[in-house]
Amino acid sequence: MKKLFLLPLLFLLVFTLHSQNLAQQVKEFDAYIEASRKLYEIPGLAVTVVKDGKVILSKGYGVRQLGTNQAVDSKTLFACASTTKAMTATCLGMLVDEGKVKWDDPVINYLPGFQLYDPYVTRELKIRDLLTHNSGVGNADFLWSIMNIPSDEVLAKMKMVEPSYSLRSSFIYQNIFYLAAGKVIEKVSGMPWETFIQKRIFDPLTMTRTFPLLSRVKDENQSQPHYFVDNKITVIERTNADEIGPAGSVWSCADDMAKWAMCMLDSSKYAGGRLVQAATWNEIFKPQVMVTASQFYPTAQLTKPNWTTYGFGWFQQDYKGRKVNFHTGSLAGETAIHAQLPSEKLAIYVFGNLDHAEVRHALMFKAFDHFALGGTQDWSADFNSLYKNYLPLEMPLKKSGSDSSNGNFTLASFSTL
Repeated sequence: MKKLFLLPLLFLLVFTLHSQNLAQQVKEFDAYIEASRKLYEIPGLAVTVVKDGKVILSKGYGVRQLGTNQAVDSKTLFACASTTKAMTATCLGMLVDEGKVKWDDPVINYLPGFQLYDPYVTRELKIRDLLTHNSGVGNADFLWSIMNIPSDEVLAKMKMVEPSYSLRSSFIYQNIFYLAAGKVIEKVSGMPWETFIQKRIFDPLTMTRTFPLLSRVKDENQSQPHYFVDNKITVIERTNADEIGPAGSVWSCADDMAKWAMCMLDSSKYAGGRLVQAATWNEIFKPQVMVTASQFYPTAQLTKPNWTTYGFGWFQQDYKGRKVNFHTGSLAGETAIHAQLPSEKLAIYVFGNLDHAEVRHALMFKAFDHFALGGTQDWSADFNSLYKNYLPLEMPLKKSGSDSSNGNFTLASFSTL
């Protein structure tokens, strides 16, 4: 009887010690975030960490705009940029579950007017190819970031863009094919992508401070973009990605991204059910294509992954024997990253308001070490040194380019999505 009496006490003791240890871990990570923000001179950050189905941290750091006392908090709105892509892929997955589209259907079955330079590629391009950056068409962001034309015209002009390589033979990051994916969603569902994602993801997950388009953001509690101009961190004009919405126009906050992160960690489950079936969730996260070294992140020089792949809206690599799913987001003066360590039920989302301040990668790997895998490496210091080899001391004020996921770091390749 004494043993039976002691069991609940032992369980309570273990639970208390675990809670105290987690609280200490969070406190230490919180301090690390703030120290890292100062190291990278970032005006403001917002970070959320989820572990074992619970939010263990959701907090703002610094200010929304340099030179003000407007503090960032967990409800401050930031650009999700290309982390939007995983949401668009999930929307398509819902339509796959409903039998309205198949991953291997030709795109022209749904968008008969969508033509590429090579008629063969036009005929053979599949729905899944819209999500995996291996169509053979190189970066064509100039069609939306410089030309300032509506989305339908962006797609129409793709037939003039000569391919960089043959269909499915390599990998080049490509935003405009996600716009095409959004048009497929509209054609199949009968509602625009921005309406579909609102009704099918944001509303069910009660993401009340998440908006599909910048044009719908009216809240004053929002971050401002910053850039190095004349060797000084300066507030710049915001890039509007609404015309390329499915590739990177969502706006949100740390609290809402915690809900999205938990849902994706738990095979798309949420309180009211699940977004997609288990098989579809597995397909989204299954490695679909290999990512070449030149197209992956410079972080690989330090993390030394054995493999680098891309799923549907997710970059992937191995880290300490575990699979990592992640994606960055970049617009001029604004950054984000969503990273998941599924085996440890751990995820982190980071927003920042200084152009390509790569603290986001540092916080990702530090979170994995600190809350799950162990290790004391100072990733912020190490990545700060690493990226100095890629970033000029002063970056030119540009709106065009590609996500930092493109490893070809030229001046022309900095800024968008």
